[in-house]
Amino acid sequence: MTQPDGFLAIPSTGKGRALLVLHPWWGLNDTTMGVCTRLAETGFVAFAPDLYHGKLADTIPGAEALVNELDGAQARRDVADALAFLLERSGEPTVAVIGFSLGAYFALHLSTSAPEQVHAVVVFYGTGPGDFGAARAAYLGHFAETDEFEPLEAVEALESALRDAGRPATFFTYPGTGHWFFEPDRTQAYNETAAKLAWDRTLEFLQFT
Repeated sequence: MTQPDGFLAIPSTGKGRALLVLHPWWGLNDTTMGVCTRLAETGFVAFAPDLYHGKLADTIPGAEALVNELDGAQARRDVADALAFLLERSGEPTVAVIGFSLGAYFALHLSTSAPEQVHAVVVFYGTGPGDFGAARAAYLGHFAETDEFEPLEAVEALESALRDAGRPATFFTYPGTGHWFFEPDRTQAYNETAAKLAWDRTLEFLQFT
């Protein structure tokens, strides 16, 4: 299968467990590609599809414009194509998925639309669909203490929906943080301590899931 638009990072061994990375509303920027590279260094075959197909934003108005232009149905097809590519490239039967903000929505959706192929989901400051009855994944969530884009009510609703569906779910809230606290290029939001803790928790979760 031809590689879809996106960024692929491979461990030095050339093989590893499959991990799909879904970018935030800025697009497939250096930060998201850096996440893939770091994951590859820990042994994962990581692929991040480009849901904007080359477009990037660095400001909130610019990102809002890109989201408004995004065809949701096409984006879901792009994610499905990325899943198929990653499964083929890695030779693995299932994938884990990490989604950031906008990407969290698509990560959660994928776990319900392709339940047999998704065994683990990590979301950073993002929520999504409310029905997880078909899902088979385990879930890990990282959320900000103060988040104008993802209110506490939405986070609580997601956690409740996962538990109602019988899915294992562990959510963490990071004190003193806001949206994008994991992304070092968002200098006003980045929280190094919280980002490191979230990264360590993510690797531990992925190792044992």
